[in-house]
Amino acid sequence: MGAAVKRITRAGIYSIPAEDYHADPVKGGSMTSTTARRLVQAPPARVRYELAHPPQSSDAQIIGQAVHTLVLHVGPTPERIDAPDWRTKAARQARDEALKFGKVPLLAHQYDRAYAMADAVCKHPVAGRLVDPARGRPEQTMVWQDPETEVWCRAMVDHLPHQRDDQRPILVDLKTTVAGDSKALAKTIAQHGYHQQAAWYLAGYRALHPGSDPAFLFVFVEKDPPHLVRVVELDEQALDLGAELNRRALWTYAECTATGRWPGHSPEIELVSLPPWAWSRLEEAV
Repeated sequence: MGAAVKRITRAGIYSIPAEDYHADPVKGGSMTSTTARRLVQAPPARVRYELAHPPQSSDAQIIGQAVHTLVLHVGPTPERIDAPDWRTKAARQARDEALKFGKVPLLAHQYDRAYAMADAVCKHPVAGRLVDPARGRPEQTMVWQDPETEVWCRAMVDHLPHQRDDQRPILVDLKTTVAGDSKALAKTIAQHGYHQQAAWYLAGYRALHPGSDPAFLFVFVEKDPPHLVRVVELDEQALDLGAELNRRALWTYAECTATGRWPGHSPEIELVSLPPWAWSRLEEAV
């Protein structure tokens, strides 16, 4: 984070660069939806390590970032590198030059795919309207304090609507996916904790706009041609589950930050059973 960036000390909505958001601009530290999801999946010690040592972006994440930039018109500019891979010296030099100027270098096939995916989103009759600049602002950061745990929270919304008394506020999150059918999306949402993300963002919006009734929609675009698009809203049961998991994560985070202790696995000897599928193999053999 640059030295000129001021620390955030109060609840509100802020327009800040993504790199500042990920560096946590909130004075004293804050918690994100990603941290909440990890705290219900892994021991706090591992989560703390991940916070201090964020992994490098994968190719899929880099392409996803490019799609976000092309759809939302905010973020680092994708740079097309006319090469099939990074094995040649010329390709690596072009990549380094793009990075030097703050751009996102993409191989030719990655660049073409990102543009095709972004184009599919913008041409979709519903998704295109949801991300229309006239409807709201891209990549807005919400900062609020959880009233129960007093933990400061933050969330960067892909598209935050303008406040209007005559319309229900609809928050939008753009995601890429391998398959967009209902069964595949349900599995993806559960595996990645997107129900927690939706509940987290809705809680943040309500905290900043008391009495409001926001909705949260996911826009999924498939990675492979023809890059089909689906707009999804989670049902009440999924959001309730996400909210309960977030509540547990908030209490865990509050305790860890207050005590300075981020426990790992249990120090006791524990009994472990085989998963059900292991026993089914025995039955099949018999």
